[in-house]
Amino acid sequence: ALPGDPARLTMGQRTDLSTLENVNRELGLDKPKGLQLLMYLNDLSPVSLHANDSTNQKKYHYSKLLAVGNNQVLVVKAPYFRTSYQTSRPVGDMLWQALPNTIVLAVAAMLFALFTGIVIGTVSAIHHHSKLDHSLVLTSVLGISVPSFFAAILIQWLFAFVFAAYTGLKMTGSLFEPDLYGNDKLMLINLILPAITLGIRPVAIITQLTRSSMLDVMSQDYVRTARAKGLSNAVVMYRHALRNALNPVLTAASGWFAEMLAGSFFIEMIFGWNGIGKLTVDALNKNDFPVVMGSVLLSAAVFVLINLLTDILYGVLDPRVRKG
Repeated sequence: ALPGDPARLTMGQRTDLSTLENVNRELGLDKPKGLQLLMYLNDLSPVSLHANDSTNQKKYHYSKLLAVGNNQVLVVKAPYFRTSYQTSRPVGDMLWQALPNTIVLAVAAMLFALFTGIVIGTVSAIHHHSKLDHSLVLTSVLGISVPSFFAAILIQWLFAFVFAAYTGLKMTGSLFEPDLYGNDKLMLINLILPAITLGIRPVAIITQLTRSSMLDVMSQDYVRTARAKGLSNAVVMYRHALRNALNPVLTAASGWFAEMLAGSFFIEMIFGWNGIGKLTVDALNKNDFPVVMGSVLLSAAVFVLINLLTDILYGVLDPRVRKG
C-alpha cells in the first residue's frame, strides 16, 4: 500500500507493461490487499498450504504432511520471507548474513555496558553522598542525555580522525573486510568504537539502577546479619548484596540487548557496520519492502526470545522466583 511499484523496482523502469503484469501476478500484487496479507502469512508460517509442484518445492524447500484437495498439500517448512526487489536474493539469506555482525556488536556493547555499569553503580552505592558518588551520577545522567547518533559522530571524529595516529582506529569498517587478495579478513579493531558508542546509554541506565538497587539491598536485615557475623565489607557487598540487587539490572539489560540485536540503525550506518540495522536502512532508502518486513519480523522474534531468556535467568539469580 506504500508508494512505489514493486514490479518496476524488481524489473527496472524500462520494462514493458506485459512483463510488469506478469511480475505483479507472480508476486500476488494483483489481488486484494487482504488476500495479499493472507498469502504473506502463509509464506511465513512453518505449517502452510501450497501447490504440490516442483516450482514450489524449489522455492519453499518444504516437507509434505498430507494432501489437501486436488493439487494442494499441507507442508512443514522454514519461514519464507520472499525475495528482495533490488537484488532478487532471498530475504532470509540476507538477514542471516547480516545477523552475526549485529550479534557480535550487541554482545560486545552489552558486555562493556554490564561490566562498566555494575562496577560504577556499586562503587557509587558504597560511597553514596560523597563527591565521587555525585560525580558518577552526573556522568551517568550525561550518558543518558546524549543522543546515540551525536555520540557516534563525536566519538568517530575524536578517536578515528583527530587522534587516529595514536589509536589506529578507522572511521568506518565491519567485522570482516577483504584483503588485497579478496579474502575476508577478521577486523576486531573495527568493533571497538561502535561497541563503546552503542554501550554508552545502557552504561548510564545500568549504573543508576545498580546504585539505587544496591542502596535498597544494603538496608536489608540479611546484610546487617552478614556484617554482624564478622564478614568483611567486600564479601558482604559482592557476595550477598550485589547478587540480590541484579534483578532490575537484568531487566534493563535484557531490554537493551534485545534492542541492540533488533538493529542499531544509527550506529551501524555511521560506522559502516554491515548488520541488520544498516541492511534495513538501505532497504528503506530503496523501497525494498520485503527486506524491511523481514527485518521487523526478525526484531519481534528477538524481543520475544530475549524476554523468555530473561524470565529463566530470574530463577537462576533469585531463589525466591524459583520457589514461587
